[in-house]
Amino acid sequence: MTALVIAEHDNTHLKGATLNTVAAAVACGGDVHVLVAGHNAAAVASSAAQIVGVSKVLHADANHLADGLAENLAAQVLSIAANYSHILFPATASGKNVAPRVAALLDVAQFTDVTKVIAVDTFERPIYAGNAIATVQSAEAIKVMTVRTTGFDPASASGGNAAVESLAAVADSGQSTFVGREVTKNDRPELTAAKIIVSGGRAMGSSDKFNEVLIPLADKLGAALGASRAAVDAGYAPNDWQVGQTGKIVAPQLYVACGISGAIQHLAGMKDSKVIVAINKDPEAPIFSVADYGLEADLFVAVPELVAAL
Repeated sequence: MTALVIAEHDNTHLKGATLNTVAAAVACGGDVHVLVAGHNAAAVASSAAQIVGVSKVLHADANHLADGLAENLAAQVLSIAANYSHILFPATASGKNVAPRVAALLDVAQFTDVTKVIAVDTFERPIYAGNAIATVQSAEAIKVMTVRTTGFDPASASGGNAAVESLAAVADSGQSTFVGREVTKNDRPELTAAKIIVSGGRAMGSSDKFNEVLIPLADKLGAALGASRAAVDAGYAPNDWQVGQTGKIVAPQLYVACGISGAIQHLAGMKDSKVIVAINKDPEAPIFSVADYGLEADLFVAVPELVAAL
């Protein structure tokens, strides 16, 4: 029994989500192989070989694999899928783009957002915005799954010594073409990888207040900035800062929620944070039910005082 992890990378660096996915693969038992499909991504393959728990790295190199197009990456996975009992993708935008195609072409069910491996054929996944946990069992010969990275501690990125094996690249499917990519430039940590996140909600009142109050705190803590859906919809923060069921799922060491009521959709995206601090003047706010530390106060007074104390 062998599991295959599909590495997420930018052809230069291995992304952190891959480490959490390897941890899930290790929990499935048996050997763990990692597929690095890209172009001029030898450095990524080398990094993958150092992950503890990985026994082999398969490196497929071709120009049409450079941008992770779902059609080509899925074809690459399918070319070796018969050798594996489990195929695991990070539950990221990229993983969710490719995994359903692989599962459909293999004619098997897909397990989405797996948060725990109970046995080789039994897994847990959240449903109803995380308010219930479903235990699912599969009789499929090949189990295709996306792994919610917040559910698994990352495997160690160094200390392993896996063999790197070249893999023949599949032909370009010709079904899609990469046109361009617009990447938001940000000096702060990437939201899903940040160890500390400062988030604001609708109570911030305006974009100016959002920046005026929260940026100094984030600067002091070296934190990423997040926002509730209500704050994003109101135009206080950009869409890529949104945390929640319809935004990004995060699990930092520290999550500071300022003026966030704690709607179910938001809690689904951050309740796995190690320490949650809530600042809200409403004593009945649902956010206090999941907070490790709650401060019932006006955030426009409390946050500047906190910044001054830091």
